[in-house]
Amino acid sequence: METPTAVVQQMKVNLLGMSRKKMEEYLTSIGEKPFRAQQILKWIHHSGVDNFDEMTNLGKPLRAKLQELAEIRPPTVVKQLDSIDGTRKWAVEVGGNNLVETVLIPDGQRGTLCVSSQVGCSLDCSFCATGKQGFMRDLTASEIIGQVWLAIKSYDGFNSGNKRIVTNVVMMGMGEPLLNFDNVVEAMSLMLDDFGYGLSKRRVTLSTSGVVPMLDKLGDISTVSLAISLHAPNDELRNQLVPINKKYPIAVLLEACQRYLDKQEDTHRVVTIEYTLIAGVNDSLDHAKELAEVLRNLPCKINLIPFNPFSLSNYARPSKNAINRFWLALTEAGYVTTVRTPRGDDIDAACGQLAGQVQDRTKRSERHRQRAELEQPIRLV
Repeated sequence: METPTAVVQQMKVNLLGMSRKKMEEYLTSIGEKPFRAQQILKWIHHSGVDNFDEMTNLGKPLRAKLQELAEIRPPTVVKQLDSIDGTRKWAVEVGGNNLVETVLIPDGQRGTLCVSSQVGCSLDCSFCATGKQGFMRDLTASEIIGQVWLAIKSYDGFNSGNKRIVTNVVMMGMGEPLLNFDNVVEAMSLMLDDFGYGLSKRRVTLSTSGVVPMLDKLGDISTVSLAISLHAPNDELRNQLVPINKKYPIAVLLEACQRYLDKQEDTHRVVTIEYTLIAGVNDSLDHAKELAEVLRNLPCKINLIPFNPFSLSNYARPSKNAINRFWLALTEAGYVTTVRTPRGDDIDAACGQLAGQVQDRTKRSERHRQRAELEQPIRLV
């Protein structure tokens, strides 16, 4: 039988993942002034405070009430690994013996944090280690923003002001962000909020495999940068690499990308096209020319990602000559094209290698049924 203390602990509300609006609503619901939300947010996200007693500009009665009703509880770091190139990876425990992984890639005075949104992933892209783990559940907003909180705490303890190591956040970790829409949007609002992490909309990027209805919904409420996991220049090949393409084929996805850009006030925004280069699969000169043609009408830049091997895959990374040939073809076709330098592959922290530990809650037959539903084709209008 649980002790009374454990019951109270379970009932406490975790404030870590609350946006400013949600924090104001919560304070109002407990009879407090909503303007206190700004003070609490600054304590949590500017100062890294997780103890209400340290919030000295709040009155003692409010601090006592919050101590009784609420908590600031980040996820627990189980393991930290540091790469020889400076990349750092955390394995973060999120309950039920499940782990997600978070990666920070430092680059001089900047640092890009790769954040997970789900425990596992149901999309099962053939080149990604996460999908091979199965799927358990969505992360809460507190578990998502908690990865940012933990990363900053790990490096500088929130003591370096505007020189914090986390300058960019990419929703490119474990999971498909648009399948955990509400929690991801809540967490991203904190990343952008001046009372949260104050990041520019250009420094917060959501990467999706192409859940078109949710992408349209995102465009109605968000201004973050958009990245598309494309990885193939035609539907036949993308159906094999990214199975959700059978439901939302390339033409439908690119039209949704254009709609997203059309909803942004900044007319100079572009979409980042992510393309994992796999030896003998999608890395030929013909593939490059086909990709250049299929993207012709979309304002975009292209990020080429040499495949990062993992134990459950038979794919291989292309040669440097093949990568350079592909890059040159796209550059000559007029595209701003970069090649992502592999970082953290010695600790399995590179793109596509994040696996964590997932207690898959779906039986294989159920997973296949769900996948079949995702892959049902839709008609092109």
